Amino acid sequence: MILISGATGGIGGEVCRIFKETGTPFRALCRKREQVADFRENGSDAVLGDFDQPETLSSAMQGVETLFLITPPTQAQVAQETAAIDAAKQAGVGRIVKISASDSNVRSPVPWAKSHALIDHHLRASGIDWTILKPTAFMQNFLWFKDAVAKGFLPQVTGSGSVSWVDTRDVARVAAAVLTESGHEGATYFLTGPETLEMKEAAARLSKAIGHRVRYFDLPSPMFWAILRLTGNSRWMSKGLVVQFSDVVAGHHDIDPTFEIERLTGKRPHSFTDFIQDHLQAFSR
Repeated sequence: MILISGATGGIGGEVCRIFKETGTPFRALCRKREQVADFRENGSDAVLGDFDQPETLSSAMQGVETLFLITPPTQAQVAQETAAIDAAKQAGVGRIVKISASDSNVRSPVPWAKSHALIDHHLRASGIDWTILKPTAFMQNFLWFKDAVAKGFLPQVTGSGSVSWVDTRDVARVAAAVLTESGHEGATYFLTGPETLEMKEAAARLSKAIGHRVRYFDLPSPMFWAILRLTGNSRWMSKGLVVQFSDVVAGHHDIDPTFEIERLTGKRPHSFTDFIQDHLQAFSR
């Protein structure tokens, strides 16, 4: 049995959708009873479990052979995921496939990059077979700025830096493949989109697709932080994103395309143009 954490989120939810479509048995890990009920009504197995309450994980992991581990970036991420790894080991789970980050580093000023590095080290030392997926920044993050794009501008702090943006749907396809195949034990895969893009080029692609000019505004960090706060991000998240984009990206530290997605799934990843077309209504006026 494969246990899917983050089953109601973007990547975990897409993995569940793929497994449902292909008839692959899985169990969705949910924090709320109504989520469990929704999965069961749709004919899928689901169980209650909360990473903030590790004692609830042991029963959820009974009979599980493989765990898909993903949590949102929060200040509790290290505690949550290390507790899940420990619970998995105690329950006899044989393998964990974890979503990490391409820029993970224990000395990173980006909080979740440091968190992922610490968790990765804990997983590799756990004695459980592991596979670590390290995606770059998600194309879906552009949806934070959909209202601004609709008004004709794209705010960022990346200067002339570029990113090999990746679509979360492609990350989920890799996860689904790795979860159901052997031979990935002890592997770390860096996942990117098919190209690197500066913000000026991203704005040009948006302009062409939605039919009006979108200008890239390279903002001062405090102004970008304020926009992130206005779009619903926490203080902690906003501060981390400013550091990530103004340091890692603007400093040209992002990685080039790896083409691992095509190699692992046999299908090319979505381009940024594909992503825009699939979310055209969100970006349009």
